[in-house]
Amino acid sequence: MSKSSRITSIQIGLASPEKIRQWSKGEVTKSETINYKSLKPEKGGLFDESIFGPMKDYECSCGKYKKIKFRGKVCEKCGVEITESIVRRERVGHIELAAPIAHIWMTKELPCPSKISLVLDISYKEVEQVVYFVNYIVLDEGDSKFAKNFKFKEVIDLSSQKASKETRSKLRKTLREIYQTIDPESSVENKIKHNMGKTFYDTLGESNMPFSIEEVFNYISRYTGMKFGIGAEAILELLQKTDLDSEYDSINKRLKSQEITNDAKTKKLVRRLEAIKWLKDSNNKPEWMILKNIVVTPPDTRPIIQLEGGKFTTSDINSFYRKIIIRNERLKRVIQNRAPSIILNNEKRLLQESVDALFDNSSRKKPLLGKDKRPLKSLSEHLKGKQGLFRQNLLGKRVDYSGRSVIVIGPELKMYQVGIPAIMILKLFKPFIIHELIKKTDDKGQPKDPIVSNIKSAEKLILNQANEIWPIVEKVIKQRPVLLNRAPTLHRLGIQAFEPIMIEGKAIRLHPLVTTAFNADFDGDQMAVHVPLSPEAVAEARSIILASWHILGPKDGKPIITPTQDMVLGNYYLTMEKKKMVGEGILFSSIDEVKSIYALKKVHCHSIVGIPTSVFPKKKFPHDGILITTVGKIILNELLPEDMVYLNNPKNLETVDPADVVKFGEDFRKVIKDKTPYAPFSKKTLSEIVNKLHQNYDLQIVPKTMDKIKDLGFEYSTKSATTISAFDVPTYTDKQKYFDVADKKVEEYKKQYQKGLLTEDERYKRVVDTWQKVTENVSNDIADLIKKPEYKENSIVIMADSGARGNNSNFTQLSGMRGLMSKSYNYDQKQKSKIIKDTIEVPIKNSFIEGLTISEYFNSSYGARKGMTDTAMKTSKSGYMTRKLVDATQDVIVNEEDCGTKRGIILEAIIDTKTGADIEKLEDRLINRFPLHDVTKPNGKTVIAKAGELITKEKAKEIVDAGITQVEVRSVLHCKAEYGICQKCFGTDLTTNKLVEKYTAIGVIAAQSIGEPGTQLTMRTFHTGGVSGGSNIAQGFERLKQLFDIILPKEWEKAIISEIKGKVTVNDDDKGRYVIVKNKKESITYDIDIDSQIKVKTGDEVVPGSKLTEGSINIKDLLKVAGIEVVRNYIVKEVQKVYRIQGIEIADKYVEVIIRQLTNKVQIQDAGDSKFFVGQIVDINIFRKENQKLVLNDKKSPATAVNLIFGLDEAPSKTGSFLAAASFQDTKKILTDASVKSEIDNLNGLKENVIFGNLIPCGTGKKDSNEIIKLGDEMYKYEY
Repeated sequence: MSKSSRITSIQIGLASPEKIRQWSKGEVTKSETINYKSLKPEKGGLFDESIFGPMKDYECSCGKYKKIKFRGKVCEKCGVEITESIVRRERVGHIELAAPIAHIWMTKELPCPSKISLVLDISYKEVEQVVYFVNYIVLDEGDSKFAKNFKFKEVIDLSSQKASKETRSKLRKTLREIYQTIDPESSVENKIKHNMGKTFYDTLGESNMPFSIEEVFNYISRYTGMKFGIGAEAILELLQKTDLDSEYDSINKRLKSQEITNDAKTKKLVRRLEAIKWLKDSNNKPEWMILKNIVVTPPDTRPIIQLEGGKFTTSDINSFYRKIIIRNERLKRVIQNRAPSIILNNEKRLLQESVDALFDNSSRKKPLLGKDKRPLKSLSEHLKGKQGLFRQNLLGKRVDYSGRSVIVIGPELKMYQVGIPAIMILKLFKPFIIHELIKKTDDKGQPKDPIVSNIKSAEKLILNQANEIWPIVEKVIKQRPVLLNRAPTLHRLGIQAFEPIMIEGKAIRLHPLVTTAFNADFDGDQMAVHVPLSPEAVAEARSIILASWHILGPKDGKPIITPTQDMVLGNYYLTMEKKKMVGEGILFSSIDEVKSIYALKKVHCHSIVGIPTSVFPKKKFPHDGILITTVGKIILNELLPEDMVYLNNPKNLETVDPADVVKFGEDFRKVIKDKTPYAPFSKKTLSEIVNKLHQNYDLQIVPKTMDKIKDLGFEYSTKSATTISAFDVPTYTDKQKYFDVADKKVEEYKKQYQKGLLTEDERYKRVVDTWQKVTENVSNDIADLIKKPEYKENSIVIMADSGARGNNSNFTQLSGMRGLMSKSYNYDQKQKSKIIKDTIEVPIKNSFIEGLTISEYFNSSYGARKGMTDTAMKTSKSGYMTRKLVDATQDVIVNEEDCGTKRGIILEAIIDTKTGADIEKLEDRLINRFPLHDVTKPNGKTVIAKAGELITKEKAKEIVDAGITQVEVRSVLHCKAEYGICQKCFGTDLTTNKLVEKYTAIGVIAAQSIGEPGTQLTMRTFHTGGVSGGSNIAQGFERLKQLFDIILPKEWEKAIISEIKGKVTVNDDDKGRYVIVKNKKESITYDIDIDSQIKVKTGDEVVPGSKLTEGSINIKDLLKVAGIEVVRNYIVKEVQKVYRIQGIEIADKYVEVIIRQLTNKVQIQDAGDSKFFVGQIVDINIFRKENQKLVLNDKKSPATAVNLIFGLDEAPSKTGSFLAAASFQDTKKILTDASVKSEIDNLNGLKENVIFGNLIPCGTGKKDSNEIIKLGDEMYKYEY
């Protein structure tokens, strides 16, 4: 799409009846669709060609005009315009309604407050009663001399018993006043009128009325000038009378005179003000909420399809339109025939219901049902949900040029390659292969004979897999990479590009190093392949998405291509050092000599040997001499860059230990004899090597080197001949002593419980804790056992030590004991118990090697199944959370270099308050951030880091070593950028370690980085150990949900916080448990529950928001008491706790991006002279800008506001784009609100642009296409 033809903004609004007529190509008057004989559309029907356009391209209905030459002509016989048939997807018709009809989105209260009810200030129930012809409403009080018994807009309720009595008495009062003023003696006419009034008066006293109530109203109207109405017509009249300006002013006055609180009355006032302001500012007239005509959607969006058996199936929308047309025509007849009002009203009500069904069938009490007794899908259902228009059609599209197959390992591949089966390549690259086959010029542009003359012959060759095509295929697949994707795509590394290599078979071959990023294994996983088509897409795939450029993972900046399993095992085996091996102490003169003697088996790869440092001319050594190392390490170091430090000791990868280099002339064999062997290179060491490579060398060198290390790993894991058997499992016999002690304890707890000394909860908790300690002791014993020399060469121990497979908990279960198992439990407990009993209290004492007893086996399989169920549950919950995170942050894009903010956040170490252990060190939090002010040493003279200068790893260490505990840094939380954020506030990109690039979609990356590990978080609330008062606070996923969705903690896990600054006095004795916080002005006493753990001591100083008891803080309370900064800081720390406890590292910056989206709105308390109104919710940056303008330029009074915090469910709908919000959730509510305020979407985010098929405004979407193609060509050269 050319840049000029891009849609830059879109507006939604209410359509006036005139506008609908203007759009329409004709009125639909018949309910017929197509003729059953000719199968052609009926004239004037729902598929009429003269309204919607021809069924066949350039052919009219009667067949008089055919072919393109008559384009634009209208057939004088059948009235059809000669044009393309695709216009049937865009042309609309209309139906003129015989009576006004209220739009259901404007009358229904849910999901959004009824707009009609807000504008008219009548309850939504009353609006519904009037619209559905249940009750009348007063349209005019009249101006007669009679007492005004009825108010304007009062609903006359004769349907319910209680209200009906009151209404009757009011009507009788009015009637009595009227007929008493008429003198029956004066004339015959007056006598009839008097008697009529008296009859009405008497009859109204009884319960059932023998006359139509309309007659009573007509009688009253005649004398008092009062006016009554019913149905949408009455509402229409009221809306036309509404004066928006005066309504707005009166509500504004009322709001200014009172405090903005959260009570229902104020909320309603704010909502009314909002609705009226929207209508006022948008040029929408309130009466447009009532329809006088409705649009008939294009016929191709509601098709009729002929099935195989000659039957027809049709879209549900057609059924709705048919019903509307039938009822509309019937109503017209009824009106013409001047039927009584009761019949008329009934027909109008039926029409109202059928129009409601078209717009929103599901929210009606009795929806229209299809033949299968299921509710029909109305327009609303077509929009909302996963299968709706937004998510199914606009945001997700099916693609061609794609294939999928099972993956197998491809150890022979280079890192940027993928093996694609030949049959798949023929299908995927078919058009490109055909192009080459029929091409009449060679690559230099010289004419040549094509291989085949036409496309059909080319297709035949491909189909028969003729020999001539293979050279062409080889040539074609070099022209473009393919994209590989593994579902679920949890982060951006779920799609990567590879250069295809043609292979035999039917499975895709995947490089072993990229499996971590895809989270793929080879147990039957499938992957999808996509072909980039345009030159820009190919260049982008090569320069940005190619697998070999993705060395570091985006969530923590750690290497993601670390070798795993066999590769780890092979390199571990290769780098082992052993004494007294064959060939120990040989002095080699070159690397080639080492290799040839090793090949002759005269030296072992574990042998410690010597080699002169001069063999490695580019490497740095402490001094010249003979390097003491092993054959294996020489082989490994040869593959690394020449100038990289020689890797000998895994504990020191920075330099070579001077002790390892023996000076010439000294006895190096004696040094070898006395040497303590180094540990081999484990997975962790390999990861550090990748990091070193990435930091010190060009990006192109890393994948090359990693491929060599991979090949080496596979080779030597084969040579190591590592096997596994049940006899390799270490034997452990010491556990009985722990069991004896524990069994006694458990028996004791049981007795104490029976005597009433312990509650059931306490007994259970102590029993579980006892067995947990036993399992821990057994586990520690086994960890010590496998460190013994006799297990040094044990296959299983080698696997675990190297990090290839297995860990201590596997050993514990194999040779120690299986331990405690979990059981299912109702977390939202209804009982009194305050602890979560989700563990079976009888442990499994046997290990797998010993074998389990019947009951142990039962409990064990029960626990294992619960584990499986939990995993399945967790996956879907975590996926939903990722979706909410992405939606909340999708418009956070790096759009500026420096926003120049003067605010920052203070960073300090995150400490676990219970244990005092560091959850996240200050050093780690500072790396790659920009300080707001100069960071100076405590003496105040030496500057460590200047303001706006990046804090590197070294600088961060220097800051911490200087004893500094708090540093104020730039943060996205205070970024002032107009759209998105700026580079300086974010800092560096974790995947490149350089300043984050402009136009990076950092919001989506943040959401993925937090959502992707979400599946690894535990579901259950686990015990924090400790017996009495051990808190049961939600942890893992549940805690994350509490923090992001701003869910109140449960009663028993809620922490009490101080509301004021002051000193603490704690009282905990027989008289009661309470904490007093006191300062000079006031004192507050907090009663503490018996089960809560008090966190403060007498004499402690506290500030607003300080925790007085253990537990989770209610975030909304914290906001009220301590302000937004404290809340933001609290959420960052708590989110980090959740992840770090599970051993998952996520950069603070990402959490800050999410929190920025939840906390960047304020609610106006006093509008001052600003453009805002009281109660309005505004973006914090817009609010500050407006105030700045008022104070500095115009010297007017600024607005005041309070900070708000929204949960992840609400945040996406507050982002400012109605399209992005509507495609997330609450589609009806968002579209209703947006149309009432005639909202304009400027398409600033990603989703909105995807919907319109624009390039997204981030990454290469903001660059010139030539620039991208150039970059792609440049990067292609680096493929090795």
